[in-house]
Amino acid sequence: MESNPVLLESKSSPINLLNEMQQLRLLGHLCDVTVSVEYQGVRAEFPAHKAVLAATSKFFKEVFLNEKPVDGPRSNVFLNEVQVADFASFLEFVYTARVEVEEDRVQRMLEIAEKLKCLDLSETCFQLKRQMLESVLLELQNFSESQNSEEESAARPSVAAEAEREPPDSSVAAPGRGASPEGPAAKSKEK
Repeated sequence: MESNPVLLESKSSPINLLNEMQQLRLLGHLCDVTVSVEYQGVRAEFPAHKAVLAATSKFFKEVFLNEKPVDGPRSNVFLNEVQVADFASFLEFVYTARVEVEEDRVQRMLEIAEKLKCLDLSETCFQLKRQMLESVLLELQNFSESQNSEEESAARPSVAAEAEREPPDSSVAAPGRGASPEGPAAKSKEK
């Protein structure tokens, strides 16, 4: 009797794999490339794994596939005009699929994603920038609507303001409203 094939699929395996690769990188284990980054005299070196960088960045994939065999087990890649903090954030993203940066660094992260041809980071930055823009537009719309409603209420006199415009002596009635033509002066003469 033949059984039907079934799919064995792990939902946690990709995350576990990334977490383990990140731990190996942080401990410096099995790293086969050092990326040297320099920007305005600030320089840092980052050990990493060629396979992870090549899988997440077309730039690194091209570099590693086109490099000539070297004598040692470890190769070096030099990146100029990339800020150390930005490359550290880039590495954290490619090893964990997430990174926390300040809002004002999102544009720089997008630029490094484009420079290193990292599609996932580029898309993530675009989505975040779109959300930030939509949030700003919504705030502007709300502000504009509140300004318009304030202007409309200022243009329409309120009932209280109209009541203040009435003469202070409300006992003087306009002719035709049932008051005598003599008014209050006539009443005081009768008394």
